[in-house]
Amino acid sequence: MGSALTLLFVVCFNFFLFRIVPSDPLAHMLRGRNISREVQDNLRAAFGLDQPITTQFVYYLRETFRGNLGISFHSRQPVWDEIVERIPATVELLGVSWLFAAVIGTAGGVIAGWRRNTWKDRLITSSTMTLYSVPDFWLGIILLTVFSVVLGWFPIGGMQSVGVRLQGFEAFLDHLRHLFLPALTLSLAYMGEYTMVTRSSLVEVMSEDYLTVARAKGLRDKVVRNHHALPNALLPVVTLAALNLGFILSGAIAVESVFSWPGLGQATAEAIRGPDYPMLQGLFLLFSASVILFNLIADLLYMYLDPRVEAS
Repeated sequence: MGSALTLLFVVCFNFFLFRIVPSDPLAHMLRGRNISREVQDNLRAAFGLDQPITTQFVYYLRETFRGNLGISFHSRQPVWDEIVERIPATVELLGVSWLFAAVIGTAGGVIAGWRRNTWKDRLITSSTMTLYSVPDFWLGIILLTVFSVVLGWFPIGGMQSVGVRLQGFEAFLDHLRHLFLPALTLSLAYMGEYTMVTRSSLVEVMSEDYLTVARAKGLRDKVVRNHHALPNALLPVVTLAALNLGFILSGAIAVESVFSWPGLGQATAEAIRGPDYPMLQGLFLLFSASVILFNLIADLLYMYLDPRVEAS
């Protein structure tokens, strides 16, 4: 119920958010063109910009609940079709980044927590927190400059090489070379969060009595860690992993723009420059719904993994 109410609030807030900026989208769309006043009025009427704000809001609510997100000011195509076309690229980038950030960050947190106050703990904690504090777009620019511009190891941007016909395994390798830097940027940017959450949870679990009993039984250190400490310590990490699937979308906006990755993030940047109100509304609604959905999934997962939460 709470998720549904939150989504309803987002739908309403979505309409007014992009109309706060005192900018005429039609003027931006027609800038540099010698268009007669009559044609401008016809375009304004076609996009519904000649109607009072209340009328636009009622129409927006009605069409949104029907699944119609409107027509893009820029491409003159349905917003939903534009979004669907861009989703695969973003899902691929976010999926790879999320997986590597979760696996490597969690492994680093386990090492740091189990060997706390050692040089390994200090090295892992300081390096991951440094990366976490760096803005993802700045990190992307640095990696792009070093590995693409200076060293020339990876392409500057896009999903595939332009002007070159590649097939089969060569095309796959070319695509991986284009994917590597943007995926590495997002992975490094979010890795520190998994490391710190895992470390804190593991340190807390290590003070529990059942671990002392396990050690007293003569169990090896590796067995105590993997079979007794980790199952309980990873509960918050599972919740974080589910939440980050929604929040990482915000990071993709900057990273996709830096690397010219043709996904939802780059579409957002293009719509902001417009401004393309229908496209911005559709993207913001999709991003918000994703966060709400994965938040709900995280709550359900935690209740499933830890019955004490459900009982309370």
